[in-house]
Amino acid sequence: MTMIKHEMRQGRTALIVWAGAIGFLFAVCVLMFPDMKGQMNGIHDVFASMGNFTEAFGMDKVSFGTLTGFYAVECGNILGLGGAFFAALCGISVLAKEEKEHTAEFLFTHPVSRFRMVSDKLIAVMLQIFILNITVFFISILSIAVIDEAIPWKEVTLLHLAYLLLQIELAAICFGISAFLRRGSLGIGLGIAVTMYFLNIIGNISDSAHFLKYITPFGYAEGTDIVTELSLDKRMVAVGMIFTVIGVAVGHFQYCKKDII
Repeated sequence: MTMIKHEMRQGRTALIVWAGAIGFLFAVCVLMFPDMKGQMNGIHDVFASMGNFTEAFGMDKVSFGTLTGFYAVECGNILGLGGAFFAALCGISVLAKEEKEHTAEFLFTHPVSRFRMVSDKLIAVMLQIFILNITVFFISILSIAVIDEAIPWKEVTLLHLAYLLLQIELAAICFGISAFLRRGSLGIGLGIAVTMYFLNIIGNISDSAHFLKYITPFGYAEGTDIVTELSLDKRMVAVGMIFTVIGVAVGHFQYCKKDII
């Protein structure tokens, strides 16, 4: 518990900044909807005729003139990318920073097993992800209530659940990679998040590359698919959870046998 509290204190400022920034952009996006609703049908017709660009972002499946369609595309991208960056940065630095900051030797002098220490660090990362998502969820619900629109509870809840799972998977993958790093690299974390995002776009554009959607967590967090089908793709989620378990297991195994210098 001491390690969890320590990690939460260390990450408090970053969590506040990221949650505040994503929540603010979310609120602005939702509050803009009433003013843009009348113009969205024309915009939707333009986007629907843009071929691969339309398919890349799933804009041919929803109407921008509806709150759910607008929310899935515009707001979804804010939380999808912003949350992915936050989760990747948390995961990639949580283990590597101890060697980078030369604090590992101090930690290992305490009567706590290395496995327990690694587990507590992972719990702290997941807690930060949960706090960010709960904060953004309530901001989004409040924003929808402010513009006097009916709250599409099922669609919004499924969207936010998908992005939560996406962030957990990315954090776990980066956590596993972090165990191999000695000096840390925020660039690696951001690179993984961006790569996963573009793999999903490629999978949307090309039928022959559809398998890529099973590799990237953005595959099951496709907002337009979720609001039209009102469900998550269970196979993609299952594959994503397998990657999550692998990332967590690799991180524990590698760090517990690692020579700390």
